Amino acid sequence: MYWDVKVVRPQPDYTLYVELENGQKGLFDMKPYLDHGIFRELRDTAYFARVDILFGAVTWPNGQDVAPETLLAELKQPA
Repeated sequence: MYWDVKVVRPQPDYTLYVELENGQKGLFDMKPYLDHGIFRELRDTAYFARVDILFGAVTWPNGQDVAPETLLAELKQPA
């Protein structure tokens, strides 16, 4: 689909660099999510760095993921 993630790279300060199939690129800030439920585990920087892509979505090994709608809505252009 047009919002499928094709590249994801962890960045300093709990942000992700993301490239989508539709050509959009940007940074997604995970900090607002780190104090909530399953996302607390992402505070461990080594675990945060294990981000991957599964079926076009940003995911981590223990089931954390970012909904495509959230990713699209909050993707910021890199400075």
